[in-house]
Amino acid sequence: MVKLFKRTLSLISSRQNSILSAASVIMMAVALSRFLGLIRDWILVTKFTPKLLGVYIAAFRIPNMIFELLVMGALTSAFIPVFTTYLDTKGKDVAFKMASSVINIGLFIFVILTIFMLLFTKEISQILAPGFTPQEIELMVSFTRIIMIAQVFPLIIGTFFTGILQSFNNFLLPALAPVIYNIGIILGIVFLSPFVGLYGPVWGVVIGAILFAAIQAPLVFSLGYKPQLNFDIKHPGTREIGKLMLPRTIGLAVSQIDTTFDLILSTLLGGVAVTVFNFAQHLQQVPIGLFGASIAQATLPTLSSTFAQKKIEEFKKVFFAAFHQILFFIVPLSSILIVLRLPIVRLVFGIKSLLDLPTTLEISQTLAIFSISLFAQALVQLIARGFYALHDSKTPVIIGAIGVGGNTVLSILFVVFYHLGVWSLALSTSIASIFHLLLLLFFFHKKVNLFDRLELFLPTIKIFLSGMVTGVTLYIPIKLFDQLVFDTTRTINLIMLTSVSTIMGLSVYFFLAWFLEVPEMDIIFKLFQKAKNIRRGAILDTTTEIENVQGTKI
Repeated sequence: MVKLFKRTLSLISSRQNSILSAASVIMMAVALSRFLGLIRDWILVTKFTPKLLGVYIAAFRIPNMIFELLVMGALTSAFIPVFTTYLDTKGKDVAFKMASSVINIGLFIFVILTIFMLLFTKEISQILAPGFTPQEIELMVSFTRIIMIAQVFPLIIGTFFTGILQSFNNFLLPALAPVIYNIGIILGIVFLSPFVGLYGPVWGVVIGAILFAAIQAPLVFSLGYKPQLNFDIKHPGTREIGKLMLPRTIGLAVSQIDTTFDLILSTLLGGVAVTVFNFAQHLQQVPIGLFGASIAQATLPTLSSTFAQKKIEEFKKVFFAAFHQILFFIVPLSSILIVLRLPIVRLVFGIKSLLDLPTTLEISQTLAIFSISLFAQALVQLIARGFYALHDSKTPVIIGAIGVGGNTVLSILFVVFYHLGVWSLALSTSIASIFHLLLLLFFFHKKVNLFDRLELFLPTIKIFLSGMVTGVTLYIPIKLFDQLVFDTTRTINLIMLTSVSTIMGLSVYFFLAWFLEVPEMDIIFKLFQKAKNIRRGAILDTTTEIENVQGTKI
């Protein structure tokens, strides 16, 4: 038992010494978190109607807006690059002192904003959800206030703990924290909902937020961090973070306008539309979280470090590797979600749920349209972090504002003027996301003194070609088996149909990627070789093998 405990502690505190090993850890944890998120959604639709769930989902808009503006902007664009630079150049003590000051300032600002929002929650809710009835507004207000209080301390502190641990190249525990957060919500649904109804998952958010911070705290403290009551706004590191954070926060504010308009427009279509849009969005965010955010998140410390050391060519090499890895995994998943949209939605949400067939069809249609731009939404995560590593947060903010503005205009045009359904919000998102990616890539290309275009685009073309053929391969068996072989009204047959089609499609994709000599296939072969050696009883260092393929260490 003692040995098991020590091994577990060693695993949790271990550092990941390559981008792919770090990304792999994050991917596994994100996969678990997303899976639990889908389980959470499934439990919700088995207990509550889609219309009532629309109120629950809308209640997150105000808390999420404040949290993303204040915390996520600071963490992704400013805190990690500056904190990493301080670790590399000035040591832990100076870096931790600066981090403590930033956390304290962030908490103070968040408390002030929270008090203001608590006083005017009803008025703001009426603006955000004009399609809700007075009774739904009252419920939304109550939910919102509870969620906001939950975010004041644990979620903010836990998020900065995530930044500290990632700067030390420890990705496992920060990646597991969102898993624990989802578990807290599920516990609230299962154990509290029978007594307090939809307040169960709301209080589950409180439980999850506390666990989110608590699971990371011991390791952060073991690294030497000690909370200090200092508010040193004149500290050079604090000023640098503020300088980098300001344009990013402005950019996030613009993006929040877009997200807010999505909520407003979907409430005009009814509470069910809010649920449809968000459930489709949750599904399409699974591959983005797994392969877009994970690889981008794991790459940021390395990009920041190589830039700090003036290794520009290595910076480009790291970026290319991450760019193609994201595409390699995202493109086939886009084909799967587009072609198999209905069976996937039925499997995830439709079994024993309160969703009727029209709602299920709406979710699947919205999901397919979202999936058109998965590659763009995923790559934006990486390129934005590339700018942050260069200590340039202004350019992605300006470009993001242009993309968000286009998305908002299209959304209003589609819903208000053309009276299209909730799927049109996904269409505007896809159009704007692709445009956003092209602009980001163009300016990043100029920022790093020009990429080798052949090195960037040749693997990209090969991956997209393989992905398109995969889509056709998926379409043939889904049509053939659905009508001639499987009775998809039965769950087991639906699982078999989806599994057989997916396996056939992925087999074609990997074969074409190998035939076209896509470099990422080397990593797949190495992983299969590792699994083969483990079965033979050999113990090899997977990280070293992958680094030999990738050629990039953190």
